[in-house]
This record gives sequence, C-alpha cells and structure tokens, in this order.
Amino acid sequence: MKRFVLICLLVLMIVPYSYSQRSKYIKHHAFSGTLMAGVDGGVTFGFTDYKDTRVDLLGRVVLEYFFPTTSNGIFSLRAFGSTGYVGGQDEGRVPTIFRSEITDIGGGAAVTFSIQEAVFPYVFAGASYKWFKPKDENGNVLKGYTFGFYKHEEENYHLEGGVRFLLSPAINLNFNIGAQFSPHDSWDEVVAGGNNDWMLRIMAGLSYSFFTKTDADGDGVVDNDDACPNTPKGVPVDDAGCPLDSDKDGIPDYLDKCPNTEKGLPVDENGCVKDADQDGVVDNLDRCPNTPKGVRVNEAGCPDTDNDGVFDNEDKCNDTPQGAPVDQNGCPKDSDGDGVPDYKDECPNTPKNVQVDAKGCHTDTVKVEVTKEFLLAGDTNFEYNKATLLPAAYDQLNKLADYLKRNPNTRWRIEGHTDSDGSNDYNMELSRKRAQAVADYLTGKGIQSNRLEVIPFGETQPKADNKTQEGKAMNRRVEVKLIE
Repeated sequence: MKRFVLICLLVLMIVPYSYSQRSKYIKHHAFSGTLMAGVDGGVTFGFTDYKDTRVDLLGRVVLEYFFPTTSNGIFSLRAFGSTGYVGGQDEGRVPTIFRSEITDIGGGAAVTFSIQEAVFPYVFAGASYKWFKPKDENGNVLKGYTFGFYKHEEENYHLEGGVRFLLSPAINLNFNIGAQFSPHDSWDEVVAGGNNDWMLRIMAGLSYSFFTKTDADGDGVVDNDDACPNTPKGVPVDDAGCPLDSDKDGIPDYLDKCPNTEKGLPVDENGCVKDADQDGVVDNLDRCPNTPKGVRVNEAGCPDTDNDGVFDNEDKCNDTPQGAPVDQNGCPKDSDGDGVPDYKDECPNTPKNVQVDAKGCHTDTVKVEVTKEFLLAGDTNFEYNKATLLPAAYDQLNKLADYLKRNPNTRWRIEGHTDSDGSNDYNMELSRKRAQAVADYLTGKGIQSNRLEVIPFGETQPKADNKTQEGKAMNRRVEVKLIE
C-alpha cells in the first residue's frame, strides 16, 4: 500500500511538469491541464461496533492533476492526506465512548463533469494507508493498542461524490460527501463479533488551480478560455481567442482575401464568393453556372452559344445558324412577317397576309383552285366525337380563306358527314356542328357568311363501306365545295 501511495504522488508531480513544458495546448475544460491544491474541513460519522455514532472532526489537504481535454468530462489523478477523529458511544461497553485519532495518505482517480460554466459535479474512487489510535473520552490510549492486540496500520478504500463551484478562474469552492471503508474491525478496539468499520465524511473547502493563466499561442487569451488554442503569432483574436472574422464567412481575416463578403454567401478557402465554373462571375450572380472553362460570358455568367450576339440567358433561339440576322430575342428576323426568316427569304418584301412558299415567295398554287373542292378528314381535324377543330386543320383552312379573299365572287357549300355509328339524329346533329365549325373559322378570317352554305348529311352519303374501320374513317369528313 505504501508503494501505491508513493507512485500516485510521483505521477502527480511528473505529469503536470511535463504538460507545462508543451508548446501547444489541448482545449478546453475549465480545469484542463491544471494542477489543483486544496484544503477541506468537515465532520465524520463512525459506523463501528459501538451502538451510537458520534460526530467528530476531520481535515484534509488535496493535490489533484486534471488531464487536458476538450470534452465536458475531465479525468484527474488525486493525492491527499487527512487527519482527524472518528468515534462512537455505547453505554454497554467499556469505555462507553471511544475516539480514535486517524491519519491517511492516499490517492485515486476522479471524473469531473461540466453542467454549467461554473458548476462541476464529480465522483472519486481511491485508497489510502491509514494509521489510527483508539482513545477514551479523556484522551487515554486504549489497552489493546498499547499491548498490540491488533494492527493499527491498514489499507482503506474511499468513494466520494461532490461538486465544485468556480469562484474565479483559479479558485474553487468544494462540497463533498464520502465513505471510507476498513478491511478490519478494530477502530473501536472491538475486534470480534462485529462488522468491518467504516465512516461517512461530509466536507467543504477551497482549492486553487495552477497553470490557469498559461497562454500557449501568445494571443492574450489564456488556454482555459481559448477556443482556438493554436492561433498563429500576431493574429488579432476575439474574446474567445479565435482569429477575427469580420464578415462572418468562416474564413478568419488573416486568411481572407475578400474581407467584405456579403453575409450568407458561400465562399472558397480564400474567403471569396465561389465561382464554380471559373468564368469570372460569382455563383450567386451566375445564371449559367456550368459554362465550359475559357468561354466568354456576359455579366450574368452566360455564354453566346450560337454566336449571334445575344447571350444564352436572353436568347430564345440559341441554335440560330451562323451569320443569320436575329432580333432582340436572338431569333432569326422575319422582316415581312410571312413566316420565312430573312436568311431563307428570297422574296423579302412580300405583302402581309399573302400565301408564300418555303422560299418566302407569293404563290397562287392553292389546292382548292384546282379541285374546287376541299376535304377535312374527321379523325385528324376534329376532336373525337366533337365539333372542335384541331390545329392540324388550320393550315388547309388558311389556304381556303386566302383563296376566297382573292376570289370574292365565289360561293361555297360546306357539307358535314359521319359514319353509321350512333343514331341518325345524333349523326345528323354532329355533322351540322362540324360543318358550322368550318364556316365559323372562315368567317373569323374575314369571309362573309353569305358566301357560305352549311348543309348536314349525317350518315346518309357514305363514301365507303361502313362495315370496315377504314370505310368509317373515310365517311367521317367535312367537304367544302364550290357552288359558283
């Protein structure tokens, strides 16, 4: 046991010295890397073979080293020495009161937790080598001790719980309660027929922490308050010992090449707003963030893919052929509005509303002018089982309207036809509605309604056999025929 105590004392002397020589510190429990010396005083309650316990006095000195840590829990080694008394009273024994002088030297380990900035509960377990001398109430040494009936030196075991309150960075107020156990039964000199002796200790005291003012990185903030313990020499720091970061972008000022970054913007390792595609336009302003490297861009970070002078973020036609003149939207110009862009238009000054061919030139070659008859298939030009025109019909009807405008003295009959599916009345009404839809479209294009005659035929004039699907499809139609 003596050897154990000596080893604990030696460790407590060597470890703090070795850590005080380190040039860089680990951070940051409030007691991290400190050596604490303290004095406690309190009372004992003995639990022996004497029936009643007596309250007595105890004093203790403590030396404790706390290992460096960054967590809320910190491990420490403790050495201590104590002296005082433990006693009891029993009217059925002689003497009726005993009071043993006790002296301990020991050590152990503790774990201290941080629940607030200044409140630190802890638990401790350890052992000691104990000397004791039983006496009576008048201070006379008992005979068993004098004649050596039992050993008056022994190993004891300790458990303790307590709480420390930080009064200043170096001074702590301590409260604790502990139990000390003997492997024998001789504190009261009653060595037979009873349980092993033990006592309860309640104590309070003050302790002082050394090394709390160490400033390993020389930034003016002591290590126990320094949240950034490895700051380079000469770098300005805040109250927590961390390099200043004026624009709060996560890059300290001494490394920040863009010190006035707007709050909330993502930055690179230099503290500058990120430019992922390296086009010279930062990400938060870049409307084309994946531009290939080296491509010229505008202030929005967008290239001009088709080289028409309109950048992609405004270009509605970014596949314009090389050299084709474009409008403000980047689309090929169509100066005469005939639907043929200027770079294809061989007749650039065509009057408005004149039918042109693919080259942009006027043509009188309209199908109805040759056949005097116009056919709209029901399946491709009307919605299923409805009289609503589909966009596929517009091109043919526009050609017919153009012809009627250029031949204002002609009149036309619009005939509606259906297949044999459904009732006669239903088919007749559907054919009328479809014929009328064609008439309405033409009048909408400026054709006078008195030039158009609508006649429904329903299923009465089939062009093909209604027994086949192909025949039915041919029978579903609207025919526009020249009357005169």
